[in-house]
Amino acid sequence: MKPAASSPKASTLSWRSHGITNVGRVRKLNEDALLERPEMGLWLVADGMGGHSAGEVASQMIVDNLKKVHEGITLDRFIDDVEDKLLKVNEKLLEKSRETTKRNTIGSTVVVFIAYQNYCVYMWAGDSRLYRLRDGRLRQMTTDHSQVELYVEQGLISREEAQVHPHGNMITRAVGATDELFLDMDIQTMHHGDRYLLCSDGLTKHLVDFEIEDILGDNTGTEETCKDLVDLTLERGAGDNVTAIVVDVT
Repeated sequence: MKPAASSPKASTLSWRSHGITNVGRVRKLNEDALLERPEMGLWLVADGMGGHSAGEVASQMIVDNLKKVHEGITLDRFIDDVEDKLLKVNEKLLEKSRETTKRNTIGSTVVVFIAYQNYCVYMWAGDSRLYRLRDGRLRQMTTDHSQVELYVEQGLISREEAQVHPHGNMITRAVGATDELFLDMDIQTMHHGDRYLLCSDGLTKHLVDFEIEDILGDNTGTEETCKDLVDLTLERGAGDNVTAIVVDVT
């Protein structure tokens, strides 16, 4: 378990976290990657795009570059540093793609979580998700950049039908996929007792929201909670790589 860490500028909030990544039951290669830096309030999950060339290269490149982020003197500078590094990774992945004979996409989804004083900032591209459990109620903080999410928004299919739709793996946004990377971003105030979950879609393919809510709501530490989420995914076949990070705010 990562130790509890105080946020910058002696905030009243602190946090602790634990992360797990697993290759799953079917895939031979783990194209997921994660980063935990609780000492500075930075976490991410990246999911190399399945079915494309070198997805593991893309996700690991995101992690390696964000390891170089320095704790921001201000929140604005912290955010800018993270965003700049993701944009540079996007450029590097496009260059690598052009070097391949078939110009195959080398890409990755990403969800980033920043804790700073009493605030959290999250940014994402693709269908890796951030959830928050507050006062026993689960909320999905991110919106998937996926084809089925567009169908749901347009009223063409229901949320339940989206779970099993054949276009479930079609991502509309990712690092390394297009010349211009557009990251969605939001900022929220954190509360004592908030619990956050970052995860790849390998988890949400097998677990529905009320099950995630129940597991996050159990009165257990971050390591055991994270293990329970991944173990249940593995029990159900884990057809994809699965990654989860649980962050507790205290």
